[in-house]
Amino acid sequence: MLRVASIAFLNPAPLLYDFEHEPRASQLRENYTLHYTSPAQCATELHEGRADLGLIPIASLTPDLAIVPGCTIASLDEVRSILLLVKNPDHRDENDALRKVRTLAADAASRSSQAYAHILFRRFLDTHPATYEAPADPLEMLATADAALLIGDPALLAREHRAEIDAASPTPLLWLDLASLWRRHTGLPWVAAVWAVRPEAVTDAAELTADLNASRDNGLRHIDQIVEEWTPRIALQAETIRTYLTHNIHYTLDTGCIESIHLFRNLAAEINLLPPLRTLRML
Repeated sequence: MLRVASIAFLNPAPLLYDFEHEPRASQLRENYTLHYTSPAQCATELHEGRADLGLIPIASLTPDLAIVPGCTIASLDEVRSILLLVKNPDHRDENDALRKVRTLAADAASRSSQAYAHILFRRFLDTHPATYEAPADPLEMLATADAALLIGDPALLAREHRAEIDAASPTPLLWLDLASLWRRHTGLPWVAAVWAVRPEAVTDAAELTADLNASRDNGLRHIDQIVEEWTPRIALQAETIRTYLTHNIHYTLDTGCIESIHLFRNLAAEINLLPPLRTLRML
């Protein structure tokens, strides 16, 4: 049986549909055991051999892991769940305000999101803010830093409470979408995570690929059901959840996403942020 580490966020819900809903869930339990954790921990378990298949940040890909074709968590423009909040007391324009950032408080849940932020500042803006990890509380983060990076559900919740956060902040804030910034600078999709596997654990690559892609396809066909299930779990309006899953997130690992992963890893290697990954190993 393949041990599967997945992400306990809203955005992978369509990818996991068959694993969580009958009749397929019972059938899949014959071949897979699934548990939930953070994106960074998914990668750790995969690297340490405590999981065989994981939905991991692209920053955590290594030559020893293979990408399962077909599925991804990406965005073609605005993703909403990767939020960069920047203090802007002098009402500067966006780029000027970003260049003034000297300290960045970052949510520790995803290595890829932090890496995207480093590339933005160091490669595209030629600045080097000091970064430290902090709990995902925007006002607490901004109390000690010039900018805050929030990912996943905390970012979505912050957007839902934007008026209250703006009112409580002692300075005006810029609300920036990191995926949109990546798209603006590169012209490519923003990619967060892929299914990655330890190839030696796989006995039937075609079956694994088919199972994961079928689960995604069924999830996208049952968005209304997913919205209904998630509305009691997270303090977001049902329409916000629906829009997020149908318009903000892109679930198909197409050629644009592959090109974006290559560029991301090359840029991260150029600034000594991540080790080089010269080729993407596909299952």
